[in-house]
Amino acid sequence: MVQEWQDGQLRPFQDYLAGEEPLEIRAGGRSVSVTMRTPGHDLELAAGFLLTEGLIQRREQILNIAPASGCKPTEQGNIVNVDLDPAALSGLDAIRRNFYATSSCGICGKASIDAVRLRGIPPPNPDFRVTAAALCRLPEILRTGQAIFERTGGLHSAALFTAQGQLVAQREDIGRHNAVDKLAGWALLNGRLPLSDCVLMVSGRGGFEILQKAAVAGIPVVASVSAPSSLAVRLARELRMTLVGFLRGRRFVVYAGEERLEM
Repeated sequence: MVQEWQDGQLRPFQDYLAGEEPLEIRAGGRSVSVTMRTPGHDLELAAGFLLTEGLIQRREQILNIAPASGCKPTEQGNIVNVDLDPAALSGLDAIRRNFYATSSCGICGKASIDAVRLRGIPPPNPDFRVTAAALCRLPEILRTGQAIFERTGGLHSAALFTAQGQLVAQREDIGRHNAVDKLAGWALLNGRLPLSDCVLMVSGRGGFEILQKAAVAGIPVVASVSAPSSLAVRLARELRMTLVGFLRGRRFVVYAGEERLEM
């Protein structure tokens, strides 16, 4: 119960808050990352994170993935253990050092794009096409599927759509990048990669981290309801992805890859 002030009056008000808890991802018994997330689809989040951050490249590299057992009460449900094959595990230290370096706040845009380029991510499907009419339907479908957002107003959402605008999968999280990782993890664990025939729609802005995660998953078209960042536009043009921003109603702005859009 909280207190709501409106027009000079204070009254009790029943409010709902978005859940936020730390999730620790462990591989080979060592901590790889701790991220603040909304609990739910945690195995997908862990698998998607390992994929999109370059720690693994294939589903077969994950031998087992499960919530950690025998934890302290304060850690229960907030740790995921991942068993990796020996080859992936042997390169974990070098990748972890690179990951922590590229995650620092002070890294420059050029170094960020160079790091993505060095990973050798293949260009997404050049033959994929989507109509303007299908794109314009996506925000309403995205909003309809945001069950937790409707109660709390505090979550981001990401969803995958077909070229015809049909919903494939949708995830919510307090972090927009986590929502995308959950989708990538869902695709990885279910043998759906690459997502070469899908559009990714995200609430909020289309930032650099969204684009690089989408690129790893093989997604050719990324759309957002708000603005992309300048670095996201540079990455989309370099990787030959299609990037759409300000997708609202009957209007959107194409920042890269307009050849995939049938106007």
